[in-house]
Amino acid sequence: MKEVLYYIKKNKLAYLSLYILGILYFLAIFADFISPYPYDLQHRDTPYHPPTQIHFVDKNGNFSLRPFVYEYKLVDPIFKKYKINYQKKNYIYFFIDGEKHYLFGFIPTTKHLFGVKEGKLFLLGADNLGRDIFSRLLYGARISLSIGVIGVLLSFSIGAIIGGISGYYGDKVDNILMRLSEIVMSFPGFYLMLALRAIFPIDLSSVEVYLLIVVILSFIGWAGLARVIRGMVLSIREQEFVIAAKSYGASSFRIITKHIIPNTYAYLLISATLAIPGYILGESALSLLGLGIQEPYASWGNMLSTARSITAISSYPWILSPGVAIFITILAFNLLGDALRDALDPKLRKNL
Repeated sequence: MKEVLYYIKKNKLAYLSLYILGILYFLAIFADFISPYPYDLQHRDTPYHPPTQIHFVDKNGNFSLRPFVYEYKLVDPIFKKYKINYQKKNYIYFFIDGEKHYLFGFIPTTKHLFGVKEGKLFLLGADNLGRDIFSRLLYGARISLSIGVIGVLLSFSIGAIIGGISGYYGDKVDNILMRLSEIVMSFPGFYLMLALRAIFPIDLSSVEVYLLIVVILSFIGWAGLARVIRGMVLSIREQEFVIAAKSYGASSFRIITKHIIPNTYAYLLISATLAIPGYILGESALSLLGLGIQEPYASWGNMLSTARSITAISSYPWILSPGVAIFITILAFNLLGDALRDALDPKLRKNL
């Protein structure tokens, strides 16, 4: 593990990606505390509010130790045009009392990292219902980021076990399991995902939809991995340590789980890192089409549903913030996955 971290540190882009992902997951975990507003709090008097800029120097050149934002006034309710009121400053306070939330899901508190006592604070603007996009982005990260990790863990566990059994036993078992995986792989992934989602009722709760998406994405993702693991197991099962395990009477299950599959961990780690972006995109696509996480709960996918209009994008470009978050996350995972591949492959280490 130390060697892997050493090689990642030498790769500046991968090291930066690791930090970015760490920050994103940290923000997702503490979203309740960091976000100034709840994900479902609507400010109907400020739809499509532009991002509020933080200032330390006012229009007259006076410096303030406490950051502040100017108040915005809606002057055109039809086209959502706002005018800055330079006479009204709203100071930003840290560890301020706000809406009640539960830290870690069970500790009740009203403290938020920052906020304003008067006016509005929209760091990334507001959506069509006046909800703070920054707050919803943090809450949405919980769903979008966790689905990738949980989905990969589930699908890779299934794929590794099925591939291990197929490669170890061979013959009829191998033939049946590989034909099954080929059937799953023969369907276009996105359309299979839509078909599986259509089987279930549309009025499921968000928790049920969340679990359903994890299951659907895992069902789609295990087949390709199982074929690769099966090929690796065909080679590993002939190694001396596997033969030795057979000679002292170890069961087939123990040999597969304790001796064969652990020798595929390097490949599994690399593949899992590179596969997580696919799960994030899958959830985003379902939510964007209205088949995933439902309002008022936030995910990066359903937040992008307001950006399907060219007019809305051109007039209120800040609604594309979830798309930027998806892009940065996927890019970071891909860069990190490439670095892990280079670090864990002895043939590539010499080039680092």
